[in-house]
Amino acid sequence: MLDQQKKQRILIVTSVAVERDAVIAGIGEDERFTFLIGGVGPAVAAASTARALTEARYDLVVCAGICGGFVGRADVGSLVVASEIVCADLGAETPDGFHSVDELGFGSARVPVPDELAEQVEQAMLQAGLPIYRGQILTLSTVTGTAQTAQALAERMPGALAEAMEGYGVAIAAQASGVPVLEIRTVSNAIGPRDKSAWRIKDALEALQKGSAVLREVL
Repeated sequence: MLDQQKKQRILIVTSVAVERDAVIAGIGEDERFTFLIGGVGPAVAAASTARALTEARYDLVVCAGICGGFVGRADVGSLVVASEIVCADLGAETPDGFHSVDELGFGSARVPVPDELAEQVEQAMLQAGLPIYRGQILTLSTVTGTAQTAQALAERMPGALAEAMEGYGVAIAAQASGVPVLEIRTVSNAIGPRDKSAWRIKDALEALQKGSAVLREVL
């Protein structure tokens, strides 16, 4: 838990307004929180977050929103808290398969999250009766849309539970400013063939609201 002896400032970054509204509805009136619509994709999310962090001091950055979940790992309607934030498509294709920038020696596609805080969030959600998983959340500039791609990604990233488009951008901006970061998502659809009729965005936003109410108590 964050140090309660001093007043904390927490920046919550979502990609779009409906996610922000769900988070605000859950958290309610609490002056510790600032809400930012960071935009869709890692580049604009990073730029938006970096700008916010130059304009004010924050003790924690939280990337929040909805996501796709890997079948058998994170059920539709559940919450996911990141154990690590990973940019899954930052690297190079080679004859031997995909190599991340870590393997290439050009930096890192991974941003750690505070283990203790992530565990506290997970336990609080479980105590509130909410379905939650903890594991890697992937960031991709192009979300997965076929069964073949989903299978390949799941095999390459066995610790991943979900994918979205902004977490790594938010995390890199936070890391550059020396601010810890969390990523919390709710699953709206299974990762795989793009079938809008199967998406449960309303349910995911409702879960995001419920999870945000619990998050307020943890932070």
